[in-house]
Amino acid sequence: MDPITTSTLCIGGIGLASAAALAVAEKYLSIPQDPRIGKVTEMLPGANCGGCGYAGCADYARAIVSGHAECNLCAPGGPACAQAIAAFLGRAAAAMERRVAIVLCCGDDTEALRRAAYNGITDCSAAQATAGGDKGCTYGCLGYGSCGRVCPVNAIRIVNGIAKVDKALCIACGKCVAACPRKLIKLVPAAAEIHVLCSSKDKGPAVKKVCGTGCIGCRICTKLADGAINMDGFLAVVDYAKPLTNEETVAKCPGHCIRKDAPASTPNS
Repeated sequence: MDPITTSTLCIGGIGLASAAALAVAEKYLSIPQDPRIGKVTEMLPGANCGGCGYAGCADYARAIVSGHAECNLCAPGGPACAQAIAAFLGRAAAAMERRVAIVLCCGDDTEALRRAAYNGITDCSAAQATAGGDKGCTYGCLGYGSCGRVCPVNAIRIVNGIAKVDKALCIACGKCVAACPRKLIKLVPAAAEIHVLCSSKDKGPAVKKVCGTGCIGCRICTKLADGAINMDGFLAVVDYAKPLTNEETVAKCPGHCIRKDAPASTPNS
C-alpha cells in the first residue's frame, strides 16, 4: 500500500474514532438542560439587547429558571412578557414600570456654541477624544449619533445637532446610555413629563457664555418642586422617585432647560 493511501486511511480512522468518542461522551456525560429554559427563551422577545444585564435572551431565560433573576427585567417584553413568564413558572409577577431613555441636553445648534470645526470620524467618542470635542459646553451633546447607531429599534435621531429619543419606540435596553461618552443619556420612568434637560455643572455665567438653554444654578425650581428637584453643585437634577407635576418649574426656569413632554406611550409592536 502506498504512503498516501496509508496516511489517508489513518487520518480517516482517527476522525471516525474521535467522532465516536464524542458521540458517546455527549450521550453519557452531558448534563440535561431544564426544558423550561427553551420555553422561557421563546417567550422573550428575542431582541438580545442585553438591557436585562445578561448576554442575551437565552442567558436571561437560564437565570430566570434557575431562580437567579426576576421575570421583570426585560424592557422590550414589558409587563405582559413578565406576567406570562411568571405564570408559566408558577411565580408571582413582580411589578414592572416602563422606562425610556432621555437625553439630558437641549443645547442644539441654534442655542449652543461650537468652539471648533470637527472634521474627523462621525462618532461622539472620537470627537470627545479630539481636544474634548468641538462644542463650547463640555457637558453637552456632541451630536454625532453614536447613540443612534447602537439603538436596536432606531428610536434615536439627530435633530439640529443633538440626539432626540422617540419614546414610543424606545425599549430601554440601555445601549445608548453606554455609548454616550459624556453620560448624558438616562433611563427614566416613561410616565415622567418634566425633565431638566441640562447636564452642565458649570456656574451660571460660564453656562450663559456657551449655551442659551442651560441650567444656571438659580435654585428657583427646587423651591417649587416639593423635593423632586435637588441641586448637584450648580446643576438642578430631577429625583424621578418623587412625582414632579408643578408646571411652574417649567414656566419660571430662566435657563429654559426645564421642559415638559407628553408621557411616553406603549412602544410600537
